[in-house]
Amino acid sequence: MKRQEAENSARALLHCFMISGLVWGSSLTFVRPAVALACLHDGRYVMGTVLEVTLCGTHAQHQRRTSEALFQTATRLDGLLTTYSPDSPVSHLNAQAGQGAVAVPPEVVALLSLSLDYWHQTHRTFDITVGPLMALWRQTEYPPSSTALQKTLAQVGSEKITLSPQGAVTLSQTDMALDLGGIGKGFALDRMVRVLKEHQMSHALLDFGQSSQWAVGTPPNAEGWRLLVRQPNGQAAGTITLRDQALSVSGSLGQSVTVAGRRYGHVIDPRTGHPIQRDLLACVVAPSAARAEALSKAFLILGESEGAALLERLPGVEGLLIEANGKHWQTTGWTRSVSFVSF
Repeated sequence: MKRQEAENSARALLHCFMISGLVWGSSLTFVRPAVALACLHDGRYVMGTVLEVTLCGTHAQHQRRTSEALFQTATRLDGLLTTYSPDSPVSHLNAQAGQGAVAVPPEVVALLSLSLDYWHQTHRTFDITVGPLMALWRQTEYPPSSTALQKTLAQVGSEKITLSPQGAVTLSQTDMALDLGGIGKGFALDRMVRVLKEHQMSHALLDFGQSSQWAVGTPPNAEGWRLLVRQPNGQAAGTITLRDQALSVSGSLGQSVTVAGRRYGHVIDPRTGHPIQRDLLACVVAPSAARAEALSKAFLILGESEGAALLERLPGVEGLLIEANGKHWQTTGWTRSVSFVSF
């Protein structure tokens, strides 16, 4: 029951969804004049949400084998990166915070290294050490006191993470807690794209809860994978078309808590310890899904001026920020990059 509720909740929070005509759990055939491509579609519950895989090709058996390999990759990475299992490497690392170096699998080291890079790039707004702050805001009926907030902030900061050349990780502060929920799905999608290349699949859409997606090639008879972008209030804002791009969609109040009658989002500014209260939606396209995820969170925190300026400096990155009232801001290349058509 809890799993079904989580799946339903994940679907209810979606802001972008595919509008190319594919139906959940079906396999549709699109015909080109010269060659017929069949699109195999499958969805399973992975990483706390629904992972949808759409593969278009000419050999159904090969597509099914590739699909299985993709889900196996996602499931394996979920086991490595989750904090919901006490036996995962990340949970073990959190439990050993302040107690010296801990050996972790290479993929965990790779993700932590990426996260540290994005922490620097985003002016320390994307920070995987925010776990204690998230726990603080979840467990209180009133806004935390300044004393509690300052004590918790002392446990936060990616400068407290040390990676050794031998693959060991040190969390220097006791009670630190890593939370990879803001980048784990993107990292998994990037690894899944490697699987696609190994299987020589060049037409695919990989979709984690329709908040983190990788569009590889194009579907049949189309210039790209078409997606609908919604405003925070649920109204349609326009369509985008992706081809060989990753997309991350992040909402500031998508998962919120009410504290003393006020609504607070799940995206927390690690510099201040306070959650975002503006009702915003950030869409970011980038050359990798992990980068898109990290930057979409930073876009929400930094806002329309500083956030857009950050994205403008990064190659292959574009973004759109939408407020609940429909007002929006975008980078100069957004419309061109994704063929954005507003409603």
